[in-house]
Parts: sequence; structure tokens; C-alpha cells
Amino acid sequence: MIALDASALLAFMFREPGHEYVASLIEDSCMSSVNMAEVLGRFERDGHAPRQVAQALRSTSIEFVDFDENHAEMVATLVPTTQPYGLSLADRACLALAASRGIPAITADRVWADIKLGVDVQLIRD
Repeated sequence: MIALDASALLAFMFREPGHEYVASLIEDSCMSSVNMAEVLGRFERDGHAPRQVAQALRSTSIEFVDFDENHAEMVATLVPTTQPYGLSLADRACLALAASRGIPAITADRVWADIKLGVDVQLIRD
């Protein structure tokens, strides 16, 4: 199982570099509802109906995990370590999900590899 960052799912959906790697892992993946909101926001920004995209995503094997109070606490504890790197709330939500489940996080954001959080971060491209 892996935790998908929005950047990884978007790369997969738009066939960007690294999409093949994401494709090889997507069948056994989960994603925070915060990251799903980020993906849907991108489609809204591009003029697509987020409700239709959400329905399509829910028909996949991706497990969408509700953001709850425990995740909120974990995300908050990541602020001091991740703030110097410019990570967003959604970035921290993905990392918190990965940490809570003891699974790798997969992303296109190279800076994650520089942060020592005890989470296995896998980059989708070199």
C-alpha cells in the first residue's frame, strides 16, 4: 500500500513524466480526502466539473481516507519540520496518512526527499 500525493495522481491522470511508475502502484494505493480536494480543484480550475471527476475517482481501486481529528493533529505536528521546505496542508496530509499507516508516500515534489520525517518518500521521476 502507498499514500498518493495529489501531484502523483495528477501526473498519472495527465500522462506526465512518471505516470508509468504511478500506474504500477495505483491498484494498491490510498489518498487523503485533502489530496482528493486538491486534485478536484485542479480540474475545476481547468473548467471541468469536479463532481464528475470525483465519481470517476471513486470508481477506481484508490482508497480515499477521510481527514479526521487524528490526521489533523499529525498534520499540525509536521509544521515545524516541513515549513522551511514550503509544504502545504495537503502535502502534510499525505505524509500524515503515510506515517499513520506505516506506508510509503509517493509524490512528484522532489523537496520531500530532503525532509527527515521517518516516512519512506518515493519520487515518481528522477
